[in-house]
Formats: sequence, structure tokens, C-alpha cells
Amino acid sequence: MYDFHTHFIPEEVIDWIKDQRSIINASWEKKNKDKEDFLSIDNKWAFELKQEFTNKSLYLKEQQNIGVDHSVVSPIPQLFLYDFPSEITRELVSVYNTSLAKWSQNHSQQISALATVSLNHPETAAQDLRDAMNMGLKGAIIGPGLNGKLLSDLFFTPFWEEANKQKSIIFIHPLLCEDQRLNQRMMPNLIGVPWETTITATDFLLSGLLDTYNDVKILLAHGGGFLPYQIGRLNKGYEMWPLVSKNLQKEPIEYLKDFWYDSVLWNSTSLEYLANTVGEERIVPGSDFPFDLCERPPAKQLAKGTESLLPFI
Repeated sequence: MYDFHTHFIPEEVIDWIKDQRSIINASWEKKNKDKEDFLSIDNKWAFELKQEFTNKSLYLKEQQNIGVDHSVVSPIPQLFLYDFPSEITRELVSVYNTSLAKWSQNHSQQISALATVSLNHPETAAQDLRDAMNMGLKGAIIGPGLNGKLLSDLFFTPFWEEANKQKSIIFIHPLLCEDQRLNQRMMPNLIGVPWETTITATDFLLSGLLDTYNDVKILLAHGGGFLPYQIGRLNKGYEMWPLVSKNLQKEPIEYLKDFWYDSVLWNSTSLEYLANTVGEERIVPGSDFPFDLCERPPAKQLAKGTESLLPFI
């Protein structure tokens, strides 16, 4: 069984964070005696630095224990570092990608990996992606935008052109929503995370860029956020408003079948609906391991997308 949605932090990356802790404002805090330290960068998005994030042997053992034969490893979103100068971002990008490339080369039967890129400087991000794929990485994980710019913004064109040229897998993974209305009861994670995916995926669909960059394999986290489950509303808007339909060559519901989706939904009925809407061949098993909200083992029923992405893994 494959697991397309996992995260890891190599030792070289931890060493870089420690060396640059004053520049990126890295801090470690013990919040509970029964848990590992929580790591935060620039006082944002603290997460428990579990051993499974940093111990390669433990990571592989835990995956093997639940029947995962091959894991697709991604950098963690908290370390995208898009808020910092691109020179700093690229330093970590280089360390992270090189480390994951070496690990995946040494354990090619068990692991493939995606890169992180300097999305805050799209020309550099294009080079990061090119370099990473030359090292054997399969594409990149990116956030849902930057400083109010969604991924359809012309600012990101150099990156998308390179991703299309490379026929990359691009895994769009949200960060916690910073809407202050959600700042309670864990809502930034519970609904803010899928909401961020919903916004960027809807915008990308309506922009027409799925036709422009049709060689990119776009994978959406957490079952595509809320987009697949409100697609009827987009279809109705397509019928009613030229502002919705002007960039599109087909109905929005048909564009849903141009994305891939992980199965991290924790609800069999939701997964069945997604499979009926986009096709099982567009869904890949995923867990989000080792974050707290991970689905283990990943759902393998109604998730036949492994075959359609496998040539790129």
C-alpha cells in the first residue's frame, strides 16, 4: 500500500534550524511533560516535534507496522519559510531537498519524496524544482499562495511554467488559516486548513489554468477541502455568470477530474461521494502522518489513483 501524504524533517534540516534560530526566530517549548518539545518558527504554527518527524528508522517502522510499503515524503508546511527573504528560504530549500533526495535514493523501495521551493521568488522556485527533480524528487509541495496572492496570480507564472515542463506532481498543502474569527476551539486547523485548500483550488479551477498547465499533476490535500462538496454551486454560477465561465472550456464539475485528491477525510461517506464525483482513479491513499490529525492506516478503498500517479513516483 502507498501513502501519498506524509511529512518528515531530516537531521540536516534540524541542524540548519538550530544554526539559524536567531534569524528565523525558532523556539522550542515544553508544553506537556508527556510530549516532545513544540517547535515554532517566528511565533507561528507551533507543532509537537515528535520522534516520528525526525527519526528515519522509527518513521519507516511505523509505516511498515500499518502495512504501508511505500511512502511519499513531503517537507512540513511550517518550514516553507515564505515569510522570510528568499535567500533564507532557499538556504533551507537546498538543505531539505538534498537530504530528502539522499534518503529516497538510499531507500528507493520504501520512499519517494517531494521538494520544497522558494515560492516567495517564483523564478528561484522554478530553479529549485528543476534541481530537485534532477536529484530524483518527484515534484514539490507548496502552500496555497503568498501575501494575499493566490496561485493563479501572474506572479507565480515562472514556477507553473517549469512545473508544466517537468510534468511535476505539485502537492498543494494548506497552512493554518489566520482568520481571527477562527482563533478558538482549534478551528484554524479543523476548518481553516480545508478552507485554505478550498480557496486556492477554486481559484485555480476558475482561472482556466488547469487547461494552460495540463501536464502538471496537482494533488489536493485533505480530499480537496470543501470544493468537491459545493461543486453544484460552481456549476450553477457557470450557467448564470460570464465572470465564472469566461476562462473555462467545460463545466466546473468536469475540472474536478483534473485534480488528484488524497483520502484524508476520516469519513467513508465523504470518500464515497468524492469517488463518485471525480473517479477512484483520482484519489490516492494518504494519512498526514505523523501530525496529530492523521488517518492511519490510510484508506485504500476507493483510492485507485496510485496507478495514475505511479509513473511519476
